[in-house]
Amino acid sequence: MESTGKRKKFIRGGIAAIFWLGVWQVAALIVGQELILPSPISVARALWELAGEAEFWLLTAKTMWRIISGLVCGVAIGTVMAALTVRFSVCDMLLSPLVKIIRSTPVASFIVLAMLWIVRTSVPGFIAALIVIPVVWADVRTAALETDRDLLEMARAYRFGHWRTFRYIYMPSVLPSWNSAFVTAMGLAWKSGIAAEVMCQPRDAIGTELMRAKNVLKMPEAFAWTVVVIILSLLLEAAFKRVMRGRVKV
Repeated sequence: MESTGKRKKFIRGGIAAIFWLGVWQVAALIVGQELILPSPISVARALWELAGEAEFWLLTAKTMWRIISGLVCGVAIGTVMAALTVRFSVCDMLLSPLVKIIRSTPVASFIVLAMLWIVRTSVPGFIAALIVIPVVWADVRTAALETDRDLLEMARAYRFGHWRTFRYIYMPSVLPSWNSAFVTAMGLAWKSGIAAEVMCQPRDAIGTELMRAKNVLKMPEAFAWTVVVIILSLLLEAAFKRVMRGRVKV
């Protein structure tokens, strides 16, 4: 049954992909200007040529490292901040306004400021971390505050202690929300990290190459780099979900 469901899902996804590729091809034919909208075939050709160069894999790896390291740091900081705001009222009073400011400020503003504060190569990771903190903080904090009060009373009655209460009460309650927040944060980290690369243009970066292709009017190449970003995002999300599915039931 499970294999049948996966097969149906794969077929549905394939049909949807073929449909939208067809729409893209028709739109490209109607426009008739590759500088405005290149065809899927042109983009695929450009992507194939890029993949044949060693530099492509090097800068892709560097971009992944910058953004993933920022993502991990942001998730860790957001989780710790959520735990502190739940545990200590003074932390809630001090940190909640900060998180709301981060959430309300445009990403472009943070990128411009970060370019003044830190070296250019560190900006994408910093922005990725900063953007995911509010997402993780909000989901983890809400889940922790909504933990079953009866279970917490039972833990106190049986003298579980802080560690056992965390391990057996809070973790099962918070983990599903944490997983969901991580997936959402991953998408935001990629978008904001690539945007930061486009603006600050560090050496050996996907965003830098995307901007260079646009400046020299190589639109198939620019679209190809965009496809790379989308594929990497989907692959990492699928890998994370697979890992978590093998470890916990959520």
